[in-house]
Amino acid sequence: MNYKNLKLGKYGIPSWDGFIPVVLKVANDGNDWKSKDLRAEVLAQIKLPDKLENLSYPKYPDDKVADNRIAWAISDLYIAGLLARPKRGIYKITDRGRQLLDNLGLKLTQKDVHAEPAYIEHVEELKKRNTSEPTDMPEEIDIPREIANQVTDFNNTIATDLHKRILESDPAFFESLVTKLLEVMNYKGSNGTVKITPLTNDGGIDGIINQDPLGTQTVYIQAKRYANTNVVQRPAIQAFFGALSQIHADRGVFITTSSFSAGAIEAAKSFSIVLIDGIKLTDLMLQYHVGVQVKQNFQIFEVDEDFFDPDTL
Repeated sequence: MNYKNLKLGKYGIPSWDGFIPVVLKVANDGNDWKSKDLRAEVLAQIKLPDKLENLSYPKYPDDKVADNRIAWAISDLYIAGLLARPKRGIYKITDRGRQLLDNLGLKLTQKDVHAEPAYIEHVEELKKRNTSEPTDMPEEIDIPREIANQVTDFNNTIATDLHKRILESDPAFFESLVTKLLEVMNYKGSNGTVKITPLTNDGGIDGIINQDPLGTQTVYIQAKRYANTNVVQRPAIQAFFGALSQIHADRGVFITTSSFSAGAIEAAKSFSIVLIDGIKLTDLMLQYHVGVQVKQNFQIFEVDEDFFDPDTL
């Protein structure tokens, strides 16, 4: 396989989508691949000259062009469900990825990848996030619109990735996650306790947060890790309210990775149940730094008007 037979981009190096079929071909051995090793093997397979392999961006000398483009290809293949990520930094071809590779081979294109249901779902989720109001942008800070938009777009991509990771986790992890989030949000208070109920025979209650040592103020949690297409309906809210009523509880939080129907939202209002859908959940995770870490901080400056005021000289 020669790099010249792939779709080439700037600098005479394969474009990121030109690397798509090569990444799948390398991963088709069925093994788990570390991201670094996968990228290195792709370069070896296409016989890219050292000069091109080590070429970096003029403004970013530490970032190699070819390596960066392969990383983009891996990212899109993962989003589309053609690569799985069983562990951090580890990738493996999926059955769907193998099927597409068998059918199209090196003719596999960006268009084919972006036509996959998982990728389309990813794009639709991003659209929803981009049309919703940000939850953590302080109103008193006047940030240039283009910078704020870039930050929002980047964080929305991270939130969507978080959502995908949560859907790939097991139910026990999800219940632990939501109780951890509510604890970080200070639902527990300074001396309260958090308890995750057993997965079986939990009576419709997945988590319990006592907001004080005596448990006189308690929040009960229902956590449902559903696919996006599995919309929570009114009966699920009514069942949760029934579980709350049996223990004489007056407050509950229903959290899902999917969304709520209009009937479910209406029922929750009448029962005083707080609803958190998948988009709100991951927005809160970013806001309260649960499952994420700050990658970089930027300083935004403005002129100190007092400094230039003649009366202060």
